Amino acid sequence: MDQAPGSPQGPEDHGTRPAQSLPGCYRHPDRETGIRCTRCDRPICPECMVNASVGFHCQDCVRGSGLAPNAARPRTIAGGSVTADPRLVTKILIGINVAVFIAVQVSTSLLNDLVLLGAWPPAPFTPTEGVADGDWYRMVTTMFTHQEIWHIAFNMLSLWWLGGPLEAALGRARYLTLYLVSGLAGSALAYLLASPTTATLGASGAIFGLFGATAVLMRRLNYDMRPIIALLVINLIFTFSPGFNISWQAHIGGLVAGVVTGYAMVHAPRKHRALIQYGTSALVLAVVVLMTVLRTAQLT
Repeated sequence: MDQAPGSPQGPEDHGTRPAQSLPGCYRHPDRETGIRCTRCDRPICPECMVNASVGFHCQDCVRGSGLAPNAARPRTIAGGSVTADPRLVTKILIGINVAVFIAVQVSTSLLNDLVLLGAWPPAPFTPTEGVADGDWYRMVTTMFTHQEIWHIAFNMLSLWWLGGPLEAALGRARYLTLYLVSGLAGSALAYLLASPTTATLGASGAIFGLFGATAVLMRRLNYDMRPIIALLVINLIFTFSPGFNISWQAHIGGLVAGVVTGYAMVHAPRKHRALIQYGTSALVLAVVVLMTVLRTAQLT
């Protein structure tokens, strides 16, 4: 394991003097460790350490109980707060998707009220109103709606695999912003370019936004980008392959929004970080609104 920045290293044993023993973890004294919390400088073992943007923090500092009253809370690389459960928002998002999926299985008619529709659809859907008729909420509900088990299974596995690391790196608020902005961008592009009678549903737009943001984050951290690029290329091949009935508009809209928003999240300078991050998110949302208004004007 790499030495945490700022952690003192013990003297080397070259045979001329006895090696000094390492201190014990502050919670597990019987476990020797060379890693110290970058906040309180207490020794911490692997079980007690929490990844931070610089080094590691102990459990007490993460919860705030080990911090001095005027000390700054530990922050992620994007400026978010470090939390004990870095997957909480991801778990909630998966729970909402699963709950909506179960509700749709119980009441098939509910599906018609949740999917993204531009205007009145053809059979087999019953006549209903679309976004152009005033059902703007469909831009959001479609992001959490799935009909087939394979569809929700694939999307939720992707959400768990991509969402957890992103939530830990960005912080909860920034991660949720990224997810919603990407999903709305996917809905807006599908509404703008797809047939108004085509029913679109699924979390894929938001998932592709996570793909884009993950690529940006890995490049920022100088990680090997080949795995994420290969996975993204495979998904894009499926997206544009005939016969799969996939909304490429939602995928591309979410991907572009994820790259733009993700770049702002991890590259914003610290001095004006929140302003740039949420300002960029607001600009992307403004484009979403513009596309929606333009398409509505065409259909009405």
